Amino acid sequence: MTMPIYLDYAATTPIDPAVVAAMTPWWSEHGNPHSPHRWGYRAAAAVGNARGQVADLLGTAPETVNFTGGATESVNWALKGVATAGRRLVTVATEHSCVLETARWLATQGRTLTVVGVGADGLIDMDALDAALSGGDVGLVSAMLVNNETGVIQPIAEIAARAHRAGALMHCDAAQGFGKLPKRIGDLGVDLLSLTAHKIYGPKGVGALYVRPGLALTPLLHGGGQEAGGRSGTLAPALCVGLGSAAAIAAERMAADAAHACALWDRFLTRLAAPCTVNGSVTARWFGTMNLRIDGVDGARLLASARGVAMSAGSACASGSGRPSHVLAAMGLTPAQAKASLRLGWGRFTTPAEIDAAAAMIDTAVQTLQQYAA
Repeated sequence: MTMPIYLDYAATTPIDPAVVAAMTPWWSEHGNPHSPHRWGYRAAAAVGNARGQVADLLGTAPETVNFTGGATESVNWALKGVATAGRRLVTVATEHSCVLETARWLATQGRTLTVVGVGADGLIDMDALDAALSGGDVGLVSAMLVNNETGVIQPIAEIAARAHRAGALMHCDAAQGFGKLPKRIGDLGVDLLSLTAHKIYGPKGVGALYVRPGLALTPLLHGGGQEAGGRSGTLAPALCVGLGSAAAIAAERMAADAAHACALWDRFLTRLAAPCTVNGSVTARWFGTMNLRIDGVDGARLLASARGVAMSAGSACASGSGRPSHVLAAMGLTPAQAKASLRLGWGRFTTPAEIDAAAAMIDTAVQTLQQYAA
């Protein structure tokens, strides 16, 4: 059976073979990186090297990087770790569910939550942000760098500057932007930043949380406190090495990967014959993620008809829920428009030939569905 063309890079990227090679020895190495003996020291050295590779890409000191089980854990730790009774939390309507659901849970615990809207382009409404910040007593602002459904890039540095002027801390969910955009901590001006490995050609199950020096967080996981920032649990050296290796490769390939993604974006839109609309800004974006609307065609049926292409109708986290995308709804799309939308993603290992074939298969599926509907 022929495998479908993989165009779901926003859900997860294929792991880079060089990352697999870097990880391989550590599946059989049995040292606990927290043990005071030869095996432990070897594992600790590997973890420390990986921490340095992530820190180098972020432009920060290694001690500010805390390994976690992924971006969702990092987000939970960031939002819950700084939450203080009576303090307000501000976030954006198009955030990933791990941010929105954590924020909603904090609202049940006595926090006051304000969710700021976006425009039709998916960019934050700065006037609404200013209004939210003007109320005072804001403890934390959380905004995503690159949207996981549309690829839209938020102006994090400007949001952070306004948050700081209001006396608030700034958290950024950079899961989709880390290793893709040349944005370092100094450029973003954030206090906390969440990231994950499997969006940059690394393994699933490992991520990190950047914590600004001098900022103390309440632990999310209690125990031995293995990570200096307060995260408990034995680290997996193989996974940490995988994240570090992926970060090091991203640092070398960032410009080339971005140029490749942009070229594939242009090629896909040139090859696709079906009339379509790109959801979200076509300039302030990561060009490896496309949210495409083909009006009059049901997205779920299109996915079923174009089985030769692996793509999605929205976030992988919400797949199968049947709910219209909250991201597209926040951008003003009707339920019908949201259901007519698809998310495609490509990257380092996608070829121009695959883009051509995928566009042709989608066109064929659209024509078939339109004939049945006629």
